[in-house]
Amino acid sequence: MKSIAALLAAVTAATPFDGEPSDAELDAIETEMPAILADVVLLDAQIMTIDRTPTELDERRIRRARRRVLAARRELANRSAVVSMSGGAA
Repeated sequence: MKSIAALLAAVTAATPFDGEPSDAELDAIETEMPAILADVVLLDAQIMTIDRTPTELDERRIRRARRRVLAARRELANRSAVVSMSGGAA
């Protein structure tokens, strides 16, 4: 059985990590940003109603935020499906 130190040296030597995301990771984050922001809006709407009974306005805000999340995720899924079907060039 190898020690963790021996395995760590083998892994870290192959892929140096400078603490910054790569260009590909930044592109992926930028692509997913509408879905991320929609999730944040939904969480904000849900957090506002944690300690009280939701009013009709709160319920509308949550429904609207859920629809926005679903639309953003659908758009992201459709975009990735088009990219995978076209071989990566979109």
